[in-house]
Amino acid sequence: KITVWAGCQSPYAVRRTLATAFNIPLNKIRVISPAIGGGFGGKAGTTLEGIVIPLAQKANYRPVKLSFSREDVFTNTFIRQGMHARIKTGVTKSGRIVAEENKFYWDGGAYTEYGVNIARAGGYASTGPYDIPNVKADSICVYTNHPVGGPYRGFGMSEIHFAIEQNLDIIAHKIKMDPLEFRRKNALKDGGTTVTGQVVENVGFLECLNKAAKDIEWDKRVKRSSKTKYRGKGIAGMYKAPSMPNNVGSSAIVKINEDGTVNLLVTAMDLGQGSDTALTQIAAEVLTIPISQISIITGDTDCTPYEWQTVASRTIYCCGNSIKRAAEDAKNQMLKLASLKFGIPENDLELKNGQIISKIHPDKKVKIADLAMGLTMPDGSGVHGPIIGRGAFIPPDVKDTDKETGQGDKPVAFWTFGVQAAEVEVDIETGEVKVLKVAAAYDAGKAINPELVCAQIEGGIVQGLGSALLEEMKIKEGKVLNPSFVDYKIPAIGDAPEMKISIVEVPEPTGPWGARGIAEPCMVPTAPAIANAVFAAIGCRINSLPITAEKVLKAIKEKKK
Repeated sequence: KITVWAGCQSPYAVRRTLATAFNIPLNKIRVISPAIGGGFGGKAGTTLEGIVIPLAQKANYRPVKLSFSREDVFTNTFIRQGMHARIKTGVTKSGRIVAEENKFYWDGGAYTEYGVNIARAGGYASTGPYDIPNVKADSICVYTNHPVGGPYRGFGMSEIHFAIEQNLDIIAHKIKMDPLEFRRKNALKDGGTTVTGQVVENVGFLECLNKAAKDIEWDKRVKRSSKTKYRGKGIAGMYKAPSMPNNVGSSAIVKINEDGTVNLLVTAMDLGQGSDTALTQIAAEVLTIPISQISIITGDTDCTPYEWQTVASRTIYCCGNSIKRAAEDAKNQMLKLASLKFGIPENDLELKNGQIISKIHPDKKVKIADLAMGLTMPDGSGVHGPIIGRGAFIPPDVKDTDKETGQGDKPVAFWTFGVQAAEVEVDIETGEVKVLKVAAAYDAGKAINPELVCAQIEGGIVQGLGSALLEEMKIKEGKVLNPSFVDYKIPAIGDAPEMKISIVEVPEPTGPWGARGIAEPCMVPTAPAIANAVFAAIGCRINSLPITAEKVLKAIKEKKK
């Protein structure tokens, strides 16, 4: 038997890939994923894992360890795909968008694995969170002599919204309409349709727009801080759906121990986003016990149940639903045993504070610890056996779009909506852009853990700031010229702006207590909000990322001609 330890987001996906590649039965491969600090798409799928097996075979099946250097990571693993966008929009004088034609060209790199899926996701969301009745959209992935393009937080949404949201600002200024009001006029609302023909309900986008605008003080004019430092505000919306096959699911196991503690088994990976905490809270809520009584075990294909992948902002939705069902299964088993013990109908019993209590006769109660191994009858016989709850979930009613028309009733499980607004300061002598404040509002459906939701949004803003102002992979003739963090700049704590976070809660009916995924959307609108703020400050449009000082100075110079 082969055991592979891998820092990955998807133990079961790695196992399946290795089994297929080496023609090994699945039960002869064990994949264990330890705690890792961040994934963001780069640890989805497989990278090193396929190399260690032949190396171990060559070494007579002795343990083999292989790790990439930072340069290896830059050149031999997924990079975020480059994208070129063209958008043509038809708008009435009153500001209503009536038609749009867009094309997105994606840099898939030398090979494509995830690349085409990102192109598809971009096509599904190609109008942004706006109701446009007539649309022609093409999203095309192409081969290039670049490193392989793959998933990165947002899965194509950051790229397309950078184009979509700047295009909206260009139109708003052209027709002399406030950019916020223009978005309000065209925003998706309940009963609106996406580009694929999906009717959306439970839409919190307008509320997100209004909250972000209020928090950034949109109507308050900003003044220069000096003769050379100009200020401006920008706003950008977004929406994103989980990008995943229709038939992949999650599962969970809840085991009640003899002392009333609980073991929760899942394969959703906590990559730093705090999912272990939120998922434990779901089980604790159903079982009415403190989270301190629950231990969560993750990431071992021999021990923990199937999970497609920890990607696509699907964990709280898919795995959360599985855990809720598993905990409810365990709860129902215990209610049946308590009903048998007391001779009381199950409907007259409730689970409260870790005990099953009669609603009519409160003195009749039993701890879940006393039912964990089943029920002992007066004659000494046993009933049922250990309490083990099982839960599984696949998003309901999700189907493919028509291959000819691209239309479908429900090609994705749900949409998450959000808005960010930014205030920036631009130094017209140096070209430096400084982000002073970002206001963000997201519809989380139901925030299982509001503190973690806010932390996700804050982290997404800083990560989005990196995409907006700093991060650029320089490639010449297929070679990466800056394969380290010496020359590839990312934000530090000193770059983080003031942040104002708002959580909107419009429940998603199929989510656990209405929750929907929030992780990836948090960085999507940062770059376009900053770009629109830069335009508001200096009247120059920067159409490519990152927005460097050189690009700003060049734009100012060209404007003066």
